[in-house]
Amino acid sequence: MQANGNQGGAAAAAQNGDAIGQAGPGEEATGSYGITPSAAHSNGLPSSSAAAVVHLVSGPGGVSPDQATYKKKKRLSQVDEDVIRLIGQHLHSLGLNQTVDLLMQESGCCLEHSSATKFRNHVMEGEWEKAENDLNELKSLVHSPHVIVKMKFLLLQQKYLEYLEDGKVLEALQVLRCELTPLKYNTERIHILSGYLMCSHTDDLRAKAEWEGKGTVSRSKLLDKLQMYLPPSVMLPPRRLQTLLRQAVELQRDRCLYHNTKLDGNLDSMSLLIDHVCSRKQFPCYTQQILTEHCNEVWFCKFSNDGSKLATGSKDTTVIIWQVDPTGELRTKMSQSHEDSLTSVAWNSDGKRFVTGGQRGQFYQCDLEGNLLDSWEGVRVQCLWYLNDGKTVLASDTHQRIRGYNFEDLTDRNIVQEDHPIMSFTVSKNGRFALLNVATQGVHLWDLQDRVLVRKYQGVTQGFYTIHSCFGGNNEDFIASGSEDHKVYIWHKRSELPIAELTGHTRTVNCVSWNPQVPSMMASASDDGTVRIWGPAPILGNQESEEACSSMDS
Repeated sequence: MQANGNQGGAAAAAQNGDAIGQAGPGEEATGSYGITPSAAHSNGLPSSSAAAVVHLVSGPGGVSPDQATYKKKKRLSQVDEDVIRLIGQHLHSLGLNQTVDLLMQESGCCLEHSSATKFRNHVMEGEWEKAENDLNELKSLVHSPHVIVKMKFLLLQQKYLEYLEDGKVLEALQVLRCELTPLKYNTERIHILSGYLMCSHTDDLRAKAEWEGKGTVSRSKLLDKLQMYLPPSVMLPPRRLQTLLRQAVELQRDRCLYHNTKLDGNLDSMSLLIDHVCSRKQFPCYTQQILTEHCNEVWFCKFSNDGSKLATGSKDTTVIIWQVDPTGELRTKMSQSHEDSLTSVAWNSDGKRFVTGGQRGQFYQCDLEGNLLDSWEGVRVQCLWYLNDGKTVLASDTHQRIRGYNFEDLTDRNIVQEDHPIMSFTVSKNGRFALLNVATQGVHLWDLQDRVLVRKYQGVTQGFYTIHSCFGGNNEDFIASGSEDHKVYIWHKRSELPIAELTGHTRTVNCVSWNPQVPSMMASASDDGTVRIWGPAPILGNQESEEACSSMDS
């Protein structure tokens, strides 16, 4: 094996039993690892760099190669090589190119194939003919010749658009007719590209093509697309280290039982030095406010879709609409008749209408002022849910079923039939999952699409009282339910054991509602006649608020 072009040094080393390329088990001579005749300059180093390596390891004081003892190093594992390449790519993106050269030189690794380096430079410089020639060199390194056609199409598309932006219509037309069309690839796209010839100015071209224009931004995006077709051994995927770090952070977040905030994809907003952990004190398990307007058992509560209002229904025959702000303002109070016993409320997606009903056969649709818009007689309602179409209401009734009611054409139909009484149900935002409180069974999570029982949640006391559970928190990752043991239970959706038990109510908790716009706010309604608003621990916490939440890690 040729070592760095310094035959004299290699021969001398061989006399000492240390010829380059003949290192001992598990070791390798510096300067030869990972270097092949075709890749000796693949790190972009000048030809003198190889000689510099021999000089650096030949010993102090200008000791001649005849007397040099080459340093030994352990052979790098594949994982070590990958990590070094990832670090090198990241440093290169920061402009620390000399550091990258030294890292690759000392490690003996190659950041990317020499042909890939040329290709990258030619793309970023807009030298399209040279970039096309580079594709011929890369052809033997890709898995399929068809990939080269796709890459060439992307190159020529960029070339065509840049000609158009520069006002070189004839040159652009030449690319379209004589280079893009003969590829016989993506004819539909070629038709779209030909339409850009009619653009009268640059802004029009950029808007119609959804293109950033000639320059670094569009060429970088082009390179990202091109890299997708090259094996990672030839050219690393763009920003690969950041991608791996983001995945690690997201996995930690997914495993965090109390994570309840949105996490953007920007790594600058988080620390990589410690694991992601959310404190229980940031979770809505502390009493923020107690609403006492009702004069009897409170059977239902529900936040509006925009999170700005809270509706509560009571045995006292009233429905109260609260404005969600620090004062807990009472907005509307309504009652249809003294005979009513309103137990359920559901909001229309427009936030301007709601339906309410109970087990005496009444079923109303009302506006925010309490005006009766429609009614459905003879329906003993256990629970209500407005579908996203804004016109269909799902209702569980005393016949162990869920039916759909259309208020526009006044039709109804069966949706679900169960063997056990469905005391209440709720549907996830995407319509995929339903959460059921089933008599004597507890809280069940059902997949409506596959029609399978996904999970049974433990801890809650559920008999034949009507208790309402809910999805909630960021991305609806959590489930909460009232209970006959006076508590509110909270689970992470994927865990059957509760992560928190909230105490404070003195009688059965009939309903829980999570604010859809404020993940840290939740409401609960109880037979004790109160509605409790739950939130994070106060900044200046006290013993009472601490005692309001007992949690168990699952």
